Amino acid sequence: MHRTCIHTLLRIALLVATLAAAPAALAGPPLLCDPFDTAGAASLPWGDGWNRAHNGYDTRGLVEDTRALLTPQVPVIARMETLRRAAIYASANGDQLRRLAAALEARVAAATDPRSRALALFDAGYFAETVQDIARLQGYDMPGIGKVDAAALDAVLARGEGSTRIADALRLQPGDASMRFAAALVAKADARHADRVIHARAARTGARNDRLLALNIRQID
Repeated sequence: MHRTCIHTLLRIALLVATLAAAPAALAGPPLLCDPFDTAGAASLPWGDGWNRAHNGYDTRGLVEDTRALLTPQVPVIARMETLRRAAIYASANGDQLRRLAAALEARVAAATDPRSRALALFDAGYFAETVQDIARLQGYDMPGIGKVDAAALDAVLARGEGSTRIADALRLQPGDASMRFAAALVAKADARHADRVIHARAARTGARNDRLLALNIRQID
């Protein structure tokens, strides 16, 4: 075959391979890149886009604002969106990140009944896993979230696996389909396929009777 033809075929093959790999390359950390539909539930101020923080938000009140939004009445999906936003805001400020992680852990210690303890465990665990996804994001070939305090990220992650906290919450509330949804997303982020399948199955079953969960269930695919 003529050398020019060979080079042309090689270029075509390379283009096809690049296009085929593009979706995987652009797919980002699952706890960050797909904002959750909260059906209007209150959350932290946010801009337009998954990584667009609100320029006018005074982050000096981030820790207190986040705690105030995580009341027992708030659905798990809305908690996930608040924690997603809070983690992105705090990732740029090491002091805030450490204080927020400590405040969420303190709520675990202060919980006095199974329901409040389950929610506190979930919040602390899901926040830690979102911080883990922010750390992963730094190695992705895609738009980021701006400057982060890498040392503070490491300090929060050194506290332990957030997935363990979520598992503890599920032991207290094994029938909570929204927590199963969150656990499936965390397993997806951690590349734990078997756990993802188990939690995703339970989440899909629960979504039949949970409108808010049904609005978000596609994210575990």
